[in-house]
Amino acid sequence: MTPDNKTIVQHAWKAFATHDFDTIAAFFTEDAEWLAQPENATAVFLNGTHHMVGRAAIADFIANGFSKLFAQDVAIDFRGFYAEGDRVIVEETMRATLSNGNAYHNDYCFVFELRDGLIHRVREYMDTARGHRMVFG
Repeated sequence: MTPDNKTIVQHAWKAFATHDFDTIAAFFTEDAEWLAQPENATAVFLNGTHHMVGRAAIADFIANGFSKLFAQDVAIDFRGFYAEGDRVIVEETMRATLSNGNAYHNDYCFVFELRDGLIHRVREYMDTARGHRMVFG
């Protein structure tokens, strides 16, 4: 039995926590995209982009780049997974200790779009001003 889109996204979040490139990459289409707000604190800190394109770029960020900023005590409190058709919405709060020692606490909303059982596009929304204060303030 093929899992539904909501279950696929829930399994993807578990894969993200492994920080294993191949495990993470398996959840994305080859041409997947991950879009966040321009100039968000994570992209600025890592001197990266707010628009990752391709399975390899996304998996590399989650497996290797993420922990360069979110150094320890990462905890995600999921508030909801909502699915309709090929879209899954995830509401969450993330807490962590940053590499600069600051505490991080921010709310997120993700919109996952799936195609043929794989994640094709992710749109990420967060409080960018709050993120900048915690990372650079």
